[in-house]
Amino acid sequence: MARPSIEPGAELDGFTIGERVHQGGMATLWTVTRPGITAPLLMKIPRISEGEDPAAIVSFEMEQMILPRLAGPHVPACFGTGDFDRQPYVVIERIPGKTLYSRIGELPLPYEEARIVVGRIATALADLHRQNVIHHDIKPSSVMFRPSGECVLIDFGLSHHNQLPDLLQEEFRLPYGTAPYMAPERLLGVRDDPRSDLFSLGVLLYFFTTGERPFGESETLRGMRRRLWRDPYPPRKLRADYPPWLQEIVLRCLEIEPVWRYPTAAQLAFELAHPDQVKLTARSERLQRDPLSTVWRRRFNRDLTQPKPKSDIAAQLAAGPIVVVALDTEEGSAALNVCLRRTAAQLLATLPSARLACLNVLRLGRITLDRTLDEQGNNKHIDRMVALRHWAQPLELDESRLTVHVLEAIDPASAILEFTAVNQVDHIVIGARQHSMLRALLGSVSARVAAEAACTVTVVRPRRLASAPESAREVAADQA
Repeated sequence: MARPSIEPGAELDGFTIGERVHQGGMATLWTVTRPGITAPLLMKIPRISEGEDPAAIVSFEMEQMILPRLAGPHVPACFGTGDFDRQPYVVIERIPGKTLYSRIGELPLPYEEARIVVGRIATALADLHRQNVIHHDIKPSSVMFRPSGECVLIDFGLSHHNQLPDLLQEEFRLPYGTAPYMAPERLLGVRDDPRSDLFSLGVLLYFFTTGERPFGESETLRGMRRRLWRDPYPPRKLRADYPPWLQEIVLRCLEIEPVWRYPTAAQLAFELAHPDQVKLTARSERLQRDPLSTVWRRRFNRDLTQPKPKSDIAAQLAAGPIVVVALDTEEGSAALNVCLRRTAAQLLATLPSARLACLNVLRLGRITLDRTLDEQGNNKHIDRMVALRHWAQPLELDESRLTVHVLEAIDPASAILEFTAVNQVDHIVIGARQHSMLRALLGSVSARVAAEAACTVTVVRPRRLASAPESAREVAADQA
């Protein structure tokens, strides 16, 4: 069958071809329009002429399979695909603006700006991983931003979908990707671990805050294999003013073994959103790379140089959720807080990689002028932070798994809902207090959170306070 003409003005499956806006080594991009679609569109067409790399064709097949299955603000919307029998293509939303690569000439970026930029990328990755996809080509040219600020990930030709055949894995033995950003396990053929994307994001964060890539520019497979046993120079070696909290995050992302990185992209985004609560370890103060004795142990440790068993993306993400416990520190809440701690302990016992955020809302008056000190002259905000840490002590959590947050708001339910949405919280545990006239008039905070939150909610109340359930999602904490 003759292939249709691809030139300005031609029509293909109802799409009218516009101008060619990019010609790369693997595909060309054309603007297109179609009646009934008002969004600006791009048509991506692979290069399949004689002599072209067969991997380019396979990666385009992967993109055709994956893009229509993705949704949300962090990926371009897909409007159509064409098969290889006639003319392969994929039509996607055209994101306005340039990729992050356009900022290479500005490096290094200010630390605060880099924190915000990479935090948005981590949020996008968390959303992508929840859709069973690992990107495998995180780099500046694969990242864009909507005018509203959300990060958009593009170019899914090297991606892995947990529920689709991995054609690149099945047909080729060499790892495909962008060498400076490739995770060590990718060199062993591992393509099903979402923490590989966190390594690539760590490379990007290192590069954007130091101006240098942690592993140089080496493109040879032999040179790339060194990252299986050799760590990069710590950023503080390159910049004396590098913040310890930022080095802690960067070096944790760049750990050789995936198990030592962040469990999920959501947890990485949480750290970047709360730099003042990053738990510092020896990583944060390092000025030199690991000693040669450590390097040689890695070099000849066969466990590090052999392929790992296949993992399950969904199971891995489920094992490392962000759990929020919303606590009341007012007088009379002791019994309820004991039940909340018991419920949290039961959850965390089965989730060794979970992160716990203890949350309290300092209610502000709608009209009155609020005082920051109580009647004894103590700072209310600090007192509540101390109370939250005291509540969490019996849980005996590692400090890296625990943060405390005191929010100031007129509407506690709205504050809790906003915090959980911004920080991609997976599970909220909240207490329900006994009935009162004020509660009847103003409504229950726990009932509203349970009704409106986009994640799992467990509503807890001591057995002796229990009466009719507030909502269909309410659970008693002390059930047998």
